Amino acid sequence: MVTEITRGIKVVVETEYQPSYSSPSQYHYVFTYKITIENQSDFTIQLKRRHWHIHDAGFTMREVEGEGVVGLQPVLEPGETHQYVSGCNLKSGIGKMVGTYQMERVVDGAFFQVNVPAFVMVAPLRLN
Repeated sequence: MVTEITRGIKVVVETEYQPSYSSPSQYHYVFTYKITIENQSDFTIQLKRRHWHIHDAGFTMREVEGEGVVGLQPVLEPGETHQYVSGCNLKSGIGKMVGTYQMERVVDGAFFQVNVPAFVMVAPLRLN
C-alpha cells in the first residue's frame, strides 16, 4: 500500500495480482488496484480527469488519459472518501503506474492536480 497527500487530498493505492485472469505463457499478467481518495481539505471537490503513465519492464511506456475514474466523476465533501477498483495488464509481469487526477474546487471552479503515488505491480512467480 502506498499513500500520498496533495493539497489536502489523500490517495491510497493497494494492488493485487490476478492469477486466474493471467496467462504467463502468453505474456499476459493482470493486476487490480484499489484506490481510496479522501478529501482532507476544507473544500468540496470533484474529480474531473485522470492521467496515467504505465511502465511495463522491457516494453514501451503507455499513457492513459480521460474523464473521471471507472465512468464516474465523484464529488467529495470535506471528510468524504471515494473508493474504486480498476485493472491493468502487463506483458512482463513487472511494472509500475504513476499518475495524476485533475480536481475541481466546486466553490470557485478552480482546477488543481492531485498526485497518485507510484505503485508497483509484480507477479509473484516473477520473483523466483
